[in-house]
Order: sequence, then C-alpha cells, then structure tokens
Amino acid sequence: MVGTKGAETSSRLAESMLELIQRHGYSGTGLNAVVEHAGAPKGSLYFHFPQGKEELGERAVELAAARFGSLVTGSSTATATATASASATVGEVLGRVIDELAGMLEGSDFQLGCPVSVVTLEMGAESERLRGACADAFESWIAPVSELLVAHGRPRTVARVLATAVVSMVEGAVIVSRAQRSTDPLRCAGQAIDVLLAAQGVEASE
Repeated sequence: MVGTKGAETSSRLAESMLELIQRHGYSGTGLNAVVEHAGAPKGSLYFHFPQGKEELGERAVELAAARFGSLVTGSSTATATATASASATVGEVLGRVIDELAGMLEGSDFQLGCPVSVVTLEMGAESERLRGACADAFESWIAPVSELLVAHGRPRTVARVLATAVVSMVEGAVIVSRAQRSTDPLRCAGQAIDVLLAAQGVEASE
C-alpha cells in the first residue's frame, strides 16, 4: 500500500504530466522532464506508474476530466448528477465554464490548452488505452451537461444531443482561441451556444 508520501509523489507526477502535456503536447513531453518538473526522486516514476508513459498520460487525462467536470457540477468532484447543478441556470453553468477556460488561456499567455483534445489528436490512432481515456473524459463532461438540461425540462434524448454539441463547440473554440491568441472564439462559442439552446426552448437565464 502506498503511504502518504508515496501518494503525494504520485500526485505530483500526474500534475506535472498534465501541465507539460498542455504546454508541449503528449509526444513532446519526456518522462525525464516530468520527473524534474515534479521534483520527484529518480526512479519514482516507474514505481508509481510501472506501465510507463501511457499509464501516466492516462492519469493526467483523468485528472483533467475531473477538474473540468467540477466546473460543470459546481462541486469539488466530477460526479455527474442532476442534483449538483439543478439549482443553477444553464447560463450560469456554461458562463462559469467559459470564464474559467478564458482565464486559463489568458493567464498562460495562450500556452495552456485542453490536454484531452491534445492527447486525442496526437495519440487517438496510436494508443487504444489513451483513446479510451479521452473518450471517457469527454463523456464525463457531456453527461453532467446533459443532466443539467434534463433538470431544466429537456427530454433526455434532446438533452444528450445538445450536451454533445455544447462540449464539442467549447473544445473546438479553445483550440481556435490558442491559434488566434484571443479569447474571442471562446466567447463567440458561448454566444452561439446560447442561440442553440434558445432555439430548443432553453433560456440561458431561465
């Protein structure tokens, strides 16, 4: 059983992997750089992640999924329940997500992006393990948005379609924002989402 110190080392390694993927991509992130960034003892990486880079990459994707999920649910965990978000309006939830992502982009001088999209684009055709982790991450974001829409009266099948579109639009907007070094594409995506939801009878400020 890994003790507290070991758990802290494992967590630092995953955090470092996540940040370096955001900055340099999965392929551009070497394990030596992860160990150095984490300030971890040499040899600790394979102790905590015996299957190497793919296992560490999977953990980083899971970490990113949980953090984004907490924005949607408004909680410290990524639990996808209607209860976590039923008290918030659709506009409040999506506005919070857009604001947080815009702040991340501006705060990093547009160096940090979504690690899940990065890993998907780089490794989706190369590693079934990482592709599956990314698919699970996207699902963990789509599900709470869908539940939010259900909580606000949308039929479940319609809510699922809308939630998938919303997450896809935001993910794409983050990429375009990094390319243009501007949060305008992300803000435009937020406005387009409002229009999309209004067309389906979901008022952002209901």
